[in-house]
Amino acid sequence: MIRALRQERGFSLRELSSRTGLSIGFLSLVERGQSSLALTSLHTVAKALDTEVSAFFPAEEVAAESQPVPVVTRADEAPQLAIAAQQRTYKLLSRRAPNCVLEPLLVTIYPNETIEEPYSHEGEEFAYVLSGEVRFIIAGTEYRLGRGDSIHFPATVPHAIHNDTREPVEAVWVLTPRLF
Repeated sequence: MIRALRQERGFSLRELSSRTGLSIGFLSLVERGQSSLALTSLHTVAKALDTEVSAFFPAEEVAAESQPVPVVTRADEAPQLAIAAQQRTYKLLSRRAPNCVLEPLLVTIYPNETIEEPYSHEGEEFAYVLSGEVRFIIAGTEYRLGRGDSIHFPATVPHAIHNDTREPVEAVWVLTPRLF
């Protein structure tokens, strides 16, 4: 999808590299499916291609109806996205539905994850920790959350998340706008 959007916009790999700060070789590997991007890098690529992150994921066909209809997602239907560069997995907790703005996810952050650079985006984020301990750095202030703790903040504020423990963290994450 990245290659298709890049070519549609008439960008060479060199131009996309200069717009994103990612190397030409790395972008080539990503386009060929031989490497994956961190979510923050995917956001950077989307911005460089003047699109939303959701453009990189297939949309589900849902018939538009005059009355809103609940979307039920069974446990075995929710796709899991592995973004290996960030040592995290994201499991979508709900399929796409017309006019829905929340992105509910089950996020696993593996131990000793490499710390990410603070970033910001439109919308809000809410996280509820199911297990483990995670460190949020929001606008330069550190918040350490454990099982049963939650945090809710405007995503426009620079933030970073890090698991510096020896145990994985599992959390329910809800954000806007939808990313996937």
